Amino acid sequence: MLALAVLFAVAYAVPIVISPTSRSLTDACTAVEWVVWGAFAVDYLVRLVLAEDRRRFVRRHWLDLCAVALPLIQPLRLLRLVSTLLLVQRRARMASQIRLTTYVAGAVVGLLMFGSLAVLSVERESPDGNIRTLGDAVWWSFTTMTTVGYGDHAPTTGLGRMIAVGLMLSGIALLGVVTANIAAWFIARFEKDDVEERRQTEAIRLLTDEVRALRAEIAALQEQSVRQ
Repeated sequence: MLALAVLFAVAYAVPIVISPTSRSLTDACTAVEWVVWGAFAVDYLVRLVLAEDRRRFVRRHWLDLCAVALPLIQPLRLLRLVSTLLLVQRRARMASQIRLTTYVAGAVVGLLMFGSLAVLSVERESPDGNIRTLGDAVWWSFTTMTTVGYGDHAPTTGLGRMIAVGLMLSGIALLGVVTANIAAWFIARFEKDDVEERRQTEAIRLLTDEVRALRAEIAALQEQSVRQ
């Protein structure tokens, strides 16, 4: 799934970064996007067929279903982008071997890249737009995700502003996750140190009790020796 996501990213980025592109290259990239989306759709259908309770599976994975059905509503490239991001996110969450830190870092990079490409694709041809190059788009995405918002670059089209809203909300959510992850790391570290301190304190207490018992035994032996 990760390889397919990377393949989708390349196919999505090429027609935007290399502009203008030939008709054949654009068609090839579009075909790759649909193939990747189809692979995620097949993955969902296979999991649905293998589920013991299919109704419960649909209820618990309704977001996956929306992501699979989203591109069928309107054949827009942006919808395929949104659905692919959703499906990669859901599959990554179900993969227990992926750590939270890696997931957050990947989400940040993915949102930054796709947000830049998406806003560039809709703003570059806008008469009043000021996001004309990939550098402008990346800078705008970075300042938007970090909630800095200098205002030197801003979307002017309706679709561009929708992308901006999604990027703002995603940036706030990711900052919250990063903050919570750092706090959890410190708490876990303090708890580990506290457990180690309690273990050492218990070991010292046991050693003290053994020394006292040994002293008492030695005193009893000395007293017995004096009596003899």
